[in-house]
Amino acid sequence: MAKRKKCIGILTSGGDAPGMNAAIRAVTRTAIYHDFDVKAVYRGYKGLFNEEIVPFKTQNVSNIIQQGGTILKTARCQEFTTKEGRQLAFDTITKHGIDALVTIGGDGTLTGARIFATEYNFPIVGIPGTIDNDLYGTDRTIGYDTALNTIMQAVDKIRDTATSHERLFFIEVMGRDAGFLALNGAIASGAEAAIIPEIATQEDQLEELIKNGFRKSKNSSIVIVAESPQTGGAMHVAELVKKEHPQYDVRVSILGHMQRGGSPTANDRILASRMGEAAIYALLDDQRNVMIGIRNDQIEYVPFIKAIKNDKPINRDLLNTIRILST
Repeated sequence: MAKRKKCIGILTSGGDAPGMNAAIRAVTRTAIYHDFDVKAVYRGYKGLFNEEIVPFKTQNVSNIIQQGGTILKTARCQEFTTKEGRQLAFDTITKHGIDALVTIGGDGTLTGARIFATEYNFPIVGIPGTIDNDLYGTDRTIGYDTALNTIMQAVDKIRDTATSHERLFFIEVMGRDAGFLALNGAIASGAEAAIIPEIATQEDQLEELIKNGFRKSKNSSIVIVAESPQTGGAMHVAELVKKEHPQYDVRVSILGHMQRGGSPTANDRILASRMGEAAIYALLDDQRNVMIGIRNDQIEYVPFIKAIKNDKPINRDLLNTIRILST
């Protein structure tokens, strides 16, 4: 790391994800271990406009690894999408003596970081914090495992009432542009089908489920639906089924923001801790404009442009897994 980089700024932006606090803790303590100052920016990029910037010491991140959400708060920031706004943000960073930034968030966070880093030749390292698991270049993102477990637990409970009343339940989960939560949530909970944005209607398992009669071998069925516009969401799918198959007792459950909350799992705490430490080592290695990724359990530096622009492929073989295991 070049000598001029003596102060590390850290912020969380976009949707919160369980494990963000573990990443904040790791970044802070690794930076302090290497004799850097740390300044925390509250409320994401918006905090750069309001100058919500405070020095962080090791005690500031004590007893937060088990907490969901983010102690730094998060907010949307329209101002940061403008050139004038980014100039004001750069002026604030300069004023507070911040030499490099670590940003924790999803696609929008990294997109803003890439533009800012390019315009001002400013060192930024991103940490992927999003429950959607949709960033290219990393096998997992912080918060995904916790959200997946939350979905599994919720579906387990819904299954009890679905079985008792012999109902067909459509359960909507998050994943506007990616079906990782819906697909793997369906496998983990033993659902009969998953409707995801990556798969066109001709490959939709729902038709096969209805065609064979969802009560053929079971007295209830669960279908997981990603909230994406491509799927129409659980309400839309349920209405179609009720219209075409009025004999079925159809119900809808939308899990919503409960998927974002809760204490992070061990996997997310470990992942966030490793990525937070790696972010400081990336700066020490004079890396910039990169996201910390993990592939085959090994830390990698992924250029922002690749993480943002490339679509992360979904394993379509898992749809066949659901089909086979739901018979």
